[in-house]
Amino acid sequence: MRRVKILVSGRVQGVYFRVFTQNKAKHFAIKGSVRNLPDGRVEIIAEAEHPVIEKFIKWCHKGPITARVDHVDIYELEMDEVLTCFQIMP
Repeated sequence: MRRVKILVSGRVQGVYFRVFTQNKAKHFAIKGSVRNLPDGRVEIIAEAEHPVIEKFIKWCHKGPITARVDHVDIYELEMDEVLTCFQIMP
């Protein structure tokens, strides 16, 4: 298993990025969360098997058709808590 924090910048707020991300995560059976950050980026916490995370990260570089992704940062995280689903955070 692998857990990452993905920070996506560009036109990613106000374009349903979080909803599309949740749908894609559910499709891949990824656990974690997505939320808007005050600086205009979207933060995603994602946990799944390594190959699945790689596919999800590839999708994050593109995002939904309504968005424009300019940059994606990936950070490895410790698996210090149990994630049970993928949710949109306020």
